[in-house]
Amino acid sequence: MAESHHPDKGSFLRELPPGERFVGYYVVRACHLEPFRDPTRGMFLSLVLGDRSGQMLARVWEDAESVAQGVSVGDVVKVEGDTEEFQGRIQVRVLRVRRAEPAEYDLRDLLPSSLRDPDEMQAELRAALESLRDPHLAALLNQIFGDETFLRQFVQSPAAKRVHHAYLHGLLEHVLEMLAIAESVIPLYSGLDGDLLRAGILLHDAGKLREYEWGLDIDLTTEGRLVGHVQLTDEIVLNALRQLPEFPPELALRLRHMLLAHPGRLEYGAARRPKTLEAAALHHIDNLSTQLSRFSALLGERPPGESWTDYVRGLGRSLYGGPDDDDLNPEEKSHVE
Repeated sequence: MAESHHPDKGSFLRELPPGERFVGYYVVRACHLEPFRDPTRGMFLSLVLGDRSGQMLARVWEDAESVAQGVSVGDVVKVEGDTEEFQGRIQVRVLRVRRAEPAEYDLRDLLPSSLRDPDEMQAELRAALESLRDPHLAALLNQIFGDETFLRQFVQSPAAKRVHHAYLHGLLEHVLEMLAIAESVIPLYSGLDGDLLRAGILLHDAGKLREYEWGLDIDLTTEGRLVGHVQLTDEIVLNALRQLPEFPPELALRLRHMLLAHPGRLEYGAARRPKTLEAAALHHIDNLSTQLSRFSALLGERPPGESWTDYVRGLGRSLYGGPDDDDLNPEEKSHVE
């Protein structure tokens, strides 16, 4: 059973069985009036309700036109309803619905969110910032992360709209994964500047705070569509460097190159291809975290008992997650145990 962040959340949609009356808070993902087959009966209201567990079709059969005037796509609503099975799927018969007040819900119950505790991740971020030994890089990072608004957004931000870490606190989770990977890489290459790589990891997606907007959905901003996070990150760093006149120009150049090159290819948004050891390391560590997150999410979406995902068009293949325990014969199970 999923744990809610707000005491009044109510049941998550994925947990609702047929034939149950419930009260809970959900996001309206779709909302439109439809005519009954018998036009003398007027209209009914079709809704798609959502929370972090998924989505479900809902219907308002009575007084639908009046209800529709008080509900819009993107609203958080309090719903009382009955679940019923129709054509093999569970749907909701809405008995009462109203817009919710902000204090009545927690965004983390309604949008996908990192499974990790955000306070624990923020403590790890703070420790990473304090671990930088290079005084110039430490000053730069403190200049940027010392802004309370920036830090709050960095902790809450998703890393993407889709594909990887596309949920609340996803950017912070992604950065911490990359830092953990980097600690295995840094000792292997004597010419690699560990603090420069760590600073690049911490800063590489800073522009996503301006590329994305997130509330009850994740979407690109106009600035994000027209400029992109790579250039926005460079702008953030340049603005901070102007406040640090003693910052070494060569170090600034190497850091900016890493950030501008981290997507790896021009067609993926890089302004330059990686041309330094740290830039190459940043690109590949970023890609490793991205792809493992993507694979994990896709494998987690398999129906119970399925070993394979559906065909993933973006990857050009299906993914294999191993046999389900129920698929193993007794002899195989004994070897597993």
